[in-house]
Amino acid sequence: MRSVCLYFQVHQPYRLRTYRFFNIGQDHYYYDDYQNRHIIRRVAEKCYLPANRMMLQLINEFGKGFKVSYSISGTALDQFAQYVPEVIDSFRQLAATGCVEFISETEYHSLASLGNEKEFIRQVETHTKRIEELFGQKPQTFRNSELIYSDVIGEMAANMGFHTMLTEGAKHVLGWKSPNYIYCNNLNPKLRVLLRNFRLSDDVSFRFSEQNWSEWPLTAEKFVGWLNAMDPQEEVVNLFLDYETIGEHQLKESGIFDFFYHLPSTVFAKSNFTFATPEELYQRLQPMAALSVPYAISWADEERDLTAWKGNELQAEALSKLYSLSDAIAEIKDPVLKRDWGYLQSSNHFYYMSTKWFSAGEIHKHFNPYGSPYDAFINYMNVISDFAIRVEASLLPAVTGSKPEKSKTAGKALKKTSAVKTKAVEKKIKAGKLKAEVKEKKAAKPRATVKETKAEKSKAGVKEKKAAKIKAAVKETKAIKPKAAVKEQKSAKPKAAAKAKPAVAVKVAKTGRVSKKGPASEKA
Repeated sequence: MRSVCLYFQVHQPYRLRTYRFFNIGQDHYYYDDYQNRHIIRRVAEKCYLPANRMMLQLINEFGKGFKVSYSISGTALDQFAQYVPEVIDSFRQLAATGCVEFISETEYHSLASLGNEKEFIRQVETHTKRIEELFGQKPQTFRNSELIYSDVIGEMAANMGFHTMLTEGAKHVLGWKSPNYIYCNNLNPKLRVLLRNFRLSDDVSFRFSEQNWSEWPLTAEKFVGWLNAMDPQEEVVNLFLDYETIGEHQLKESGIFDFFYHLPSTVFAKSNFTFATPEELYQRLQPMAALSVPYAISWADEERDLTAWKGNELQAEALSKLYSLSDAIAEIKDPVLKRDWGYLQSSNHFYYMSTKWFSAGEIHKHFNPYGSPYDAFINYMNVISDFAIRVEASLLPAVTGSKPEKSKTAGKALKKTSAVKTKAVEKKIKAGKLKAEVKEKKAAKPRATVKETKAEKSKAGVKEKKAAKIKAAVKETKAIKPKAAVKEQKSAKPKAAAKAKPAVAVKVAKTGRVSKKGPASEKA
């Protein structure tokens, strides 16, 4: 029995607003709320909601015969909950049918698997738990961001407890072998590997509405004819697509909904294929052979490599600065900083910096808010510059008296981030002397120094007060003792002096410090 595995990726990143130089150190909110809300609602109306209704209708019509699988990133789930919660409800309805498998991935659709194993494992565990809580399934199949896979990444997935992983059926990896079998990981044979049939998948994803394509228009009957033309020994055809293919990348007017609606009935009527989930394929099929992938592959572009995200110096610099903060972030408990750290890892930020403008040019432009890769790079680095300032501030002692978070590795991590800004941004920051940075430097003084400074100031204040009192007392004393009175007192003849100079006695009496009987008291 041969099977079609129909799998959809559901991902939407949080898009960044234009973050200019004057925002750095002052404004810590990075997201374009208008665009995020607008895009997620538009795609929900054009794709997610009507496509989910169609899938539910097909399941109701064909029962257990029709199966479909999804992986939904954590950033997509966050935006659904924030802007269109009815999308989550529609996925729950699909989960309740028992004909849908939910697959795990990284929480933020990140590139952490390429160099930060701890962060990679943390995100996968977070996402797995979230899917189980939302849809009542604990995923056993793993799909890395952008179908990125290598022998080492597959082994990490196996060590986390997954028994199946999805990736690309890249020609330079397969050679003469077919993607239409199940394989196993080269380092850990317990992990089964399902390979995307990129030719059939891309016929639907990218060429469906191209009227200059030799196979246009593509109908369900023509597609099933291609399935029947395959070698009868081949066991499974994996169709892995962006869910946005239905209604967003390929508009409703192109006939994409009709194609998917008629695909199951045509498969059942005109072929010996059935529909299956990755879990069912794991239970049913044995691996054809071990798949050797020493260098990471992906589903992007004709090269099926990592150059869509790591293909130029801009992307390498941005990734380096981002993950140089990893050790410092591990010491931080602030949930807002943790959230921003996650959203800034989404692979799309680096995809927008791609300078590949060949056959994949139009694909790179979709959903891209920037005019050029350089605009994307500058904006992202401005955000990272501000984020690094916040991370540093959170790890330094506060003047307010609150206890700072202890950090063993923060010093090393923050040294790495000292060069986080681009050269152009650094020059501007030095010239501008941002107030926020000056404030933070002042705030960075340890408590002991602050206490000592306060103590010194208080001592100086006491001395000044004492000196002021002495001066005042001296002035009063001088006012009470005119020169003439002082001479008379020294002469030791008070009575005679009193009789001889009554005017002085009168003046002293006016001060209120002498009695009617004699001269004023000599208290200072």
